[in-house]
Amino acid sequence: MILRRLPSESEGTPLRCYDTVCATMSPVRVVLDTNVLVSTFRSREGVAFRLISLLREGRFDISVSVPLVLEYEDVLLRATSLDREDILAVLRFLCSVAHQQKIFYLWRPFLPDPKDDMVLELAVASQARYVVTYNGKDFGAAQRFGLQVLTPKAFLDVIGG
Repeated sequence: MILRRLPSESEGTPLRCYDTVCATMSPVRVVLDTNVLVSTFRSREGVAFRLISLLREGRFDISVSVPLVLEYEDVLLRATSLDREDILAVLRFLCSVAHQQKIFYLWRPFLPDPKDDMVLELAVASQARYVVTYNGKDFGAAQRFGLQVLTPKAFLDVIGG
């Protein structure tokens, strides 16, 4: 929301009136770490499930890359009770609502875990503002790139979810 001053009635009168002008702003862009997606399918009562449920509302955008989608698929197959068809349906949905980012550079290793490097690279390349993860300590270097690392609950607080 942007505030714009209204013109004063006379030159010497201080401007005290404000008119609210709604600005068109694109939703905040984030990258979801794989652990958030796994948590989504472990409990329908959890914060991660609520976060993924809000994707259709347009309060935020997610970014994905081919390597991250492949990691989502691999980990969901191993860490959840979903079958392959259900996982593919989830991935199709995510890809349909996500900003799909190509990665043209690799500057690994930067973080202790190469899979976290992949998430960090995507966040930087897609100009995301946040990395949403349950493992914030693993992304300590993200601040060097102007990224904030938040838990799903903290991110829900940011977007008012």
